[in-house]
Amino acid sequence: MSTRVAYLGPKGTYAEKAAKALAALEKFDSPEFLPCKGLRSVVDNLANNLCEAAVVPIENSVEGGVTSTLDSLWRHKNLFIHRALVLPIKHALMSCGSISTISEVLSHPQAIAQCSQWLHDNLPNAVHLPTNSTAEAIRMVKGSAFRAAIGSKDAVEDLNVLAYPINDIEGNCTRFVLLSQDNIKVDGNKASLAFSLKSNSPGALLKALNCIANLGLNMSRIESRPSKRELGEYVFFIDLDLNFSNNKDLKKVTDQLSPLCNQIINFGCYLGSEIE
Repeated sequence: MSTRVAYLGPKGTYAEKAAKALAALEKFDSPEFLPCKGLRSVVDNLANNLCEAAVVPIENSVEGGVTSTLDSLWRHKNLFIHRALVLPIKHALMSCGSISTISEVLSHPQAIAQCSQWLHDNLPNAVHLPTNSTAEAIRMVKGSAFRAAIGSKDAVEDLNVLAYPINDIEGNCTRFVLLSQDNIKVDGNKASLAFSLKSNSPGALLKALNCIANLGLNMSRIESRPSKRELGEYVFFIDLDLNFSNNKDLKKVTDQLSPLCNQIINFGCYLGSEIE
């Protein structure tokens, strides 16, 4: 039986490349890739049992956490991370015209942000128009001499590559995660949690973080998102570095956090990989 894998489409996105690489790493038998419009749709498809796995970007080295993904993970509490993959991101500027004729630049908001300095220096008067994905932007600029798209050079199709690479930071990369509704894995070198605190008082977050520090675990990432219930209330997402020998400490972390938190979501242990 094939495994259906949802990702941010259409075809030609960085997410598609990540989805195919993660499916290969997980050794899925005859995977079927399902392009979705919007990151929330990708996660919703998995939560609603329309697919068996989903691949979403969760963090970029330049722009930080991908907020749509984080908010969707907090909203759907029955999803687990099975593997993470760091993908290098090199953006190209593509169009049917030339740089001198470009007045509009289209792409996903993250891609535009990752190239903001280049755009400021080279196309200071161009209007930036957000799209659902880089591949969608590429399709939307076909046939236009005044529009350009930012995206993967591999998805250039019938356009001219006007400049490459244009991302502001040479080491730009994005971490994608493979999500599933299956039970949490018992091993891995990474773990992820999300929690909301019972008290918005001085030292409340410090107490929670000390639960991790006292177990000798390295917290490789922490990010906050508004709870959307009231101003000043936040949800915290954390990543932990694990040794394969100490994964039982993840349960110790959740046990110690529990008295301090209104809610804890354990996304599980998983393997992290990189593509050169």
